[in-house]
Amino acid sequence: MADNDLQATENAPQAATGKPSRLFFIDHLRAALVILVVLHHLALVYGGIPPFYYYEPPDPTTDLLAGLVFLAFVLVNQAWFMGALFLIAGYFTPGSFDRKGPGSFLKARLLRLGIPLIVFIFVLSPISWLGLYLLPASQGGSAEPLTWQSFWQKYPELIGTGPLWFVALLLLFSFGYAGWRMLTRNRPSTSNSKSSAPSYLGIGIFILALALVSFLVRIIVPIGEPVILFVYFLNFPTIAYLPQYLSFFIVGTIAFRHDWFRTVPGAMGVVGFVAALVATILLFSIAYISLLTWIERGAQQLPPFGFGTWQSAIYTLWDSIFAVGMVLAAITFFRRFFNGDSKFGRFLAQQSYAVYLIHIPIIVYLALLLRGIDIEHLIKFGLAALIVVPTCYVVAYIIRKIPGVSRIL
Repeated sequence: MADNDLQATENAPQAATGKPSRLFFIDHLRAALVILVVLHHLALVYGGIPPFYYYEPPDPTTDLLAGLVFLAFVLVNQAWFMGALFLIAGYFTPGSFDRKGPGSFLKARLLRLGIPLIVFIFVLSPISWLGLYLLPASQGGSAEPLTWQSFWQKYPELIGTGPLWFVALLLLFSFGYAGWRMLTRNRPSTSNSKSSAPSYLGIGIFILALALVSFLVRIIVPIGEPVILFVYFLNFPTIAYLPQYLSFFIVGTIAFRHDWFRTVPGAMGVVGFVAALVATILLFSIAYISLLTWIERGAQQLPPFGFGTWQSAIYTLWDSIFAVGMVLAAITFFRRFFNGDSKFGRFLAQQSYAVYLIHIPIIVYLALLLRGIDIEHLIKFGLAALIVVPTCYVVAYIIRKIPGVSRIL
């Protein structure tokens, strides 16, 4: 089996109860999260939420509801789904390091994370940005005609990590983990034996600490402000969530040692979902209304997204509660209802990493093909989703049939 964090992987060691070592529910959860990533980026197209490779903004005078729904959908997704992927990636990191040792571990990560990253930066990213050339100038597209000369002149500006920022950051986390293990003389911090699940008090303290650190980070890097390293090569669009990403990855490595994915009580998942729902009603609604108010004013700085404002404090508290609550709910939900092996579930899990790599150009060009269909944006989003998601998986399946590709993807 491939040892990859977005693909079906070797799971935790066999539990003392004699259950099989494979965590099928995590395979299924990871596949669901990747599908949500695809839908998230499709919502950017029809919500007209820049910057993106191509977009069709709804008319605020006739289709205001679509804009509000897409914005809320994107914000709610962003609050937790990438953190959940980092948590899962962290969970499988210690076992991989234990099996391979530092040298083989880092070599495998460079191959399975580095090669797709390079492919997207230099090939798929420029191809995807061509969507703006094909978009009419009246709708925000490039007024310059697309030719080979204009493309190669613009090429340095078109390269970038896009959604593969996740892979780049995961590669950095992997090197950091390997360094930590080598500094501690390659010894796991705890044994592989089962232990008690995290306490509600511990989870509460973690949420408050995450909210505080996130609030402080967003004073410097507000949500929506990208951090670009090495000119165009590494673009991190959501570095304001770095405290969540890093802490979830670390928690994932700890969860592996304590077998938390198996042992966290189902009741804790219910409590997590209720907490996420209540926080959304009480906190997100306040922040969202404030955000819409400032957008309507044409403000350059949006207080809920950072800058040390009280709105930012409310927003960071909400997304910290929401992220932790949804992760607990998702793990226990999938463990209860989707913990069996099936051909369809295995298929989705096996293609997930490839789908993550290729979905952006597929979204762009299928959206361009659907551009002439004049229907409400929410309906068009649903239609496009029914086409885009299966297409991504079919293309991913074909690509992985190329000799040697499945070893990477």
